[in-house]
Amino acid sequence: MTTEHASPADEEPGDGGEGGKPMTFWEHLDELRKRLIWSVLAFFAGCFAGWGVHEELLSILTKPFIHAWTEQHLPGSPNLNFSAPGAAFTGYFRLSMIGGAAMAAPFIFYQVWSFIAPGLYSKEKRYVIPFVTLSTILFIGGGYFGWRVAFPISFNYFLGLSGKVGTEGLMITPTIMMGEYIDFCSQMLLGFGLVFELPMLLLFLSIAGIINYLDLIKYGRYFVLVAFVIAAILTPPDVPDQLAMAIPMCLLYVVSIGLVFLFGRKPTVEQKKAFWDARKKDKLPAAE
Repeated sequence: MTTEHASPADEEPGDGGEGGKPMTFWEHLDELRKRLIWSVLAFFAGCFAGWGVHEELLSILTKPFIHAWTEQHLPGSPNLNFSAPGAAFTGYFRLSMIGGAAMAAPFIFYQVWSFIAPGLYSKEKRYVIPFVTLSTILFIGGGYFGWRVAFPISFNYFLGLSGKVGTEGLMITPTIMMGEYIDFCSQMLLGFGLVFELPMLLLFLSIAGIINYLDLIKYGRYFVLVAFVIAAILTPPDVPDQLAMAIPMCLLYVVSIGLVFLFGRKPTVEQKKAFWDARKKDKLPAAE
């Protein structure tokens, strides 16, 4: 991908320093350290708030599991188990971390923007509110999509593997451990949340002048393969779950092209010419 981009002649990108002085490498590291500290503090504050509603969070998180248990007609009531006295506390603590990440997301995204903003043009720095708002909506929306769509698929598939096997009365009975259940859900929620940040990531790369919408169109066919590889890594090893992540990723990629076209850096005349020349070359019949 090309890194050249057009910029306004009367505008200079920010340098991050005070009084117009460029920041040194160590000053950039110090700025990064400050942003990380604030993000971690916000995360722990969110965890503390999440602990106050940990039972409500568990009730919400287990709804797809309970529905899948009922749909598979499994005997008894759906339940979660723990094998050590402190395991329930550990499980609830991990659950509060999920809530903490969701609650702290706006502040953390603001810290991300504050770190990268000094290197942007002045007019681009005004995107802070849309950036924080959309990043938060996409992150939480991705987690909600995973909970609403992928969780029922996963639990119905895995619980469907239980039951009677063969003709000799062998029964496979699910015994779900609380800690493992929360770990599984955390991985899925985080995976979908990060995947749904794709439009903001590509838009930022375009604003930074690294890519443009022509690059996204050019490499769209390769992204389909990348989407399925990522889905295979982040989701359980069943095809429906992988499709539930890969297909939205491809749709988000299309949305990203539109966002980059509207708000990203525009390609230069040379880049446009090279793009259309390549397209025409691809359409030419092969030489005999």
